[in-house]
Amino acid sequence: MSPVYEKLMKCYESIKSKVDFEPQVALILGSGLGNYGEKIKIVHTLDYHEIEGFPVSTVQGHKGQFIFGYIGDVRVVCMQGRVHYYEGYEMSDVVLPTRLMKLMGAKVLFLTNAAGGVLQGMKPGDLMLIKDQIASFVPSPLIGENIEELGTRFPDMSHIYDEDLQQIVKKVAALNDIQIKEGVYLQFTGPQYESPSEVAMSRLLGAGAVGMSTACEAIAANHMGMKIVGISLISNLASGISPIPLTHSEIQDSAKEAEPKFQKLVTDTIIEIGRIFKEEL
Repeated sequence: MSPVYEKLMKCYESIKSKVDFEPQVALILGSGLGNYGEKIKIVHTLDYHEIEGFPVSTVQGHKGQFIFGYIGDVRVVCMQGRVHYYEGYEMSDVVLPTRLMKLMGAKVLFLTNAAGGVLQGMKPGDLMLIKDQIASFVPSPLIGENIEELGTRFPDMSHIYDEDLQQIVKKVAALNDIQIKEGVYLQFTGPQYESPSEVAMSRLLGAGAVGMSTACEAIAANHMGMKIVGISLISNLASGISPIPLTHSEIQDSAKEAEPKFQKLVTDTIIEIGRIFKEEL
């Protein structure tokens, strides 16, 4: 058995021994967005430290726990805090939580993050629907021996972000008068913020926002056959666009200001996903 798969299954068995809950939707909350977990009708919480072998987030603002519960009638598992590659973990550990949530039963992965805005006209507090991604600057989570139990050796990446789910997000945004932009998300390794020249390069490549997460998780989820939807909170203007130096506190402040519209968009989107894809979930 692959060491990566063996570790994954040990974490899965550890969770199953503690929590009896089968989610339909998995939700990963990015930097400064962890308070959304308090809006869920909670059935169980599980600290990452309680899961044997589980990688634990070290980033300020990431609570580090799974929440199991309901958004409307939809069963969800929510990650309050993700693991990043820049924390020194292997990429297989970074995507281990994503794979775990699929094993738990989740068919849909809802990704969120705090990102730097690259497109002209963006401002802190904007929300961007992720249409596609560029993951060429981080190692693929699929490098190494393929785990056949999870997916095929060469998975197609033509439609990482599900078009039907994108339409639901846009419909919910329109109904609630929430302005939402659309764009491509580009993942760098971090932890340093991007240089002005790297931001200029990102724009040339077609990126709308840049960050340090998400794309690798989407690859792992797509490999396992999950439907994926993603929203970036534009927490700051990327270097070279912003006139002031970038700080992590700025990201948290922007997230707090955008919290009401973000929470409304995520909540109503998940409820609508549950309604439309009821039979598939």
